[in-house]
Amino acid sequence: MVLAQLGGSISRALQQMNNATIIDEKVLTECLNEITRALLQADVEFKLVRDMQTNIKKIVNFDDLATGHNKRRIIQEAVFNELCKMLDPGKPSFIPKKGKTSVVMFVGLQGSGKTTTCTKYAFYHQKKGWKPALVCADTFRAGAFDQLKQNATKAKIPFYGSYTESDPVRIAVEGVERFKKENCDLIIVDTSGRHKQEAALFEEMRQVSEATKPDLVIFVMDSSIGQAAFDQARAFKQSIAVGAVIVTKMDGHAKGGGALSAVAATKSPVIFIGTGEHMDEFEDFDVKRFVSRLLGMGDWSGFMDKIHEVVPMDQQPELLQKLSEGNFTLRIMYEQFQNILKMGPISQVFSMLPGFSAELMPKGREKESQAKIKRYMTMMDSMTNEELDSANPKLMNESRMIRIARGSGHKIKDVSEMMDEYRRLAKIWSKMKGLKIPKKGDMSALSRNMNAQHMGKVLPPQMLKQIGGVSGLQSLMKQMGSSKDMMGMFGGADK
Repeated sequence: MVLAQLGGSISRALQQMNNATIIDEKVLTECLNEITRALLQADVEFKLVRDMQTNIKKIVNFDDLATGHNKRRIIQEAVFNELCKMLDPGKPSFIPKKGKTSVVMFVGLQGSGKTTTCTKYAFYHQKKGWKPALVCADTFRAGAFDQLKQNATKAKIPFYGSYTESDPVRIAVEGVERFKKENCDLIIVDTSGRHKQEAALFEEMRQVSEATKPDLVIFVMDSSIGQAAFDQARAFKQSIAVGAVIVTKMDGHAKGGGALSAVAATKSPVIFIGTGEHMDEFEDFDVKRFVSRLLGMGDWSGFMDKIHEVVPMDQQPELLQKLSEGNFTLRIMYEQFQNILKMGPISQVFSMLPGFSAELMPKGREKESQAKIKRYMTMMDSMTNEELDSANPKLMNESRMIRIARGSGHKIKDVSEMMDEYRRLAKIWSKMKGLKIPKKGDMSALSRNMNAQHMGKVLPPQMLKQIGGVSGLQSLMKQMGSSKDMMGMFGGADK
């Protein structure tokens, strides 16, 4: 995953700082030097890194800090906040409204994944109730209309383009007018790109923009372009009113820091990131959530959003009740594996869990992990109801495991491996015992009642130590913001 190495490097720098007996100027400088080195190696623009280091030193002034202050926590919070500031221009993007027609124009260099991203953007909003439509105003690249047509047809989204008309402005105007008459509330215009920045590209963008009067211009940037990102983003911003950024190809091994520093160049927020080739590999971007995941602190709010999407409302009370009882059966494991497969890319889901580093899921391992889950589910299909519903792992004796292996077409050692995984998950699940569930019981109950004490039991000891124990976890919850974010997920702030 892009930026996995960066996140790991910053986390290790903070861990080394935490392991120091005394936190002084020397320890802070060493920590900041490691973080600076990691950011520069990830192609983050030099001035942004320098400003971040300066700001942290101002915040963590040892002469001004009174005795008794938790210096470790202050440094961690300062690093977290400065990383957020680097990715946050301080102003929101235009947000389309259902039922009211909005025109969104996509711009970017050729090869950035712009046409695919247009369809992903449309598909994302279609799932949430919008009526989107796609207009192909890219007459420069051969095959652009065919690609958009194919993507749109697959996603069942109306589209407009032409094989004969060479004027992109005319196509854009005709397409927008047609879909306005058809009462589409999100009209997406895909424009031409080039292999490099040139006057013809910017002039064409300006003409299409003047003719269609978009409510939002989105700059699409390839995460792999490195240090050229800052200058490219600035050139687009100077030529057209870029209002938001989408970073693509975040599933690769590119350094990616340069693309994220494009936020500073355009002074526009990143609103989505592309995490793969498939239509659903497209995440909305929240700065605090992203930085939290980058540093291995997880994203419980995002994780719960995923659960909301895949767990039917009528199953939510039952799932929460089982969670509070702490009894983890093989049937529950089977059901949760089903939900995980519905959630999307496994690395994306796992990165939302505290203590998980994206470095642990290198490219290529994701398919292997998905195959393993499906393999486990096949074995469980050969189990009896008694075996699936028992919370007693001792029930699974050797004769039962031999029968399951034969019935599922696997080896006994595969069944044994699955049972080891079950015992590991059961141990984690048991730590949630005693969680109070309101009578109505919906998934938001988990948000309201999960406190720092419960989370302290579930987090890996090393992770808990890194964020300063339970008190540090409470502080992190507070730092993460509103009840909609981690604060609300965990159930309260310091009083």
